Amino acid sequence: MAKQDKETYDSYEKDVYDNPPAGPMGVHRGARSAASRAMPYVIVIIMALLAGLLFWGVYSGEVNNLKMPWSSQESPTTSSAEKGKSGESKSKSQSDSASGNKTDASNADSPTDSQQNDQNADQNADQNAEQNAEQTDNATAQQVVNTGTEVRVVNATNITGYAQSKVDVLAQAGYTSVSASNPTGNVPSQTVVWYQNETDKATAENVAQTLGISNVQQSDGLVTPIVVVLLD
Repeated sequence: MAKQDKETYDSYEKDVYDNPPAGPMGVHRGARSAASRAMPYVIVIIMALLAGLLFWGVYSGEVNNLKMPWSSQESPTTSSAEKGKSGESKSKSQSDSASGNKTDASNADSPTDSQQNDQNADQNADQNAEQNAEQTDNATAQQVVNTGTEVRVVNATNITGYAQSKVDVLAQAGYTSVSASNPTGNVPSQTVVWYQNETDKATAENVAQTLGISNVQQSDGLVTPIVVVLLD
């Protein structure tokens, strides 16, 4: 009996080899990208350029002028250290020469021990006298200027509240007994600070300095120890 059925690919049972994975397998590789194909040529060109630059540097002598990073760092440090040493040696020699000159001059012009002692004693006496005078003046000024002295500020101007503004200035300066008033009777021709007794002079001068007044006078018959008369 002749075989009537023809065996074909579909006649066999499917197995794992009938469903291969996608993509090239084994020696069958896919096409490479343009960058990967051009990379060897780029490397060859770069190596050729570097070789040409090296040959040109050796031939022209420019390779000797190249400074490496470590050489550039060492040279400024070395030069600065050498400059520092030279500067120290110069300053030391100058100081030695100056000290030698001073020693020679002091040896040539130095007075005797007794003269030096007399000069030192005179200088100490003068300094002590000046210090004592300054301390006395400061103590006297502190004792004479009395911010508790009664002060009356007279407004002889046409400005309303002008005397009160000066009273506020004196109060800020530490004066505790200051009052403002209007003029009664005759007034002077210019702004003035009057004080009654000689003991009030320092306080009157301090009041005038605080208010920016240069005219300070002693006056008899004042009811208040210090009177400030303000004029235009």
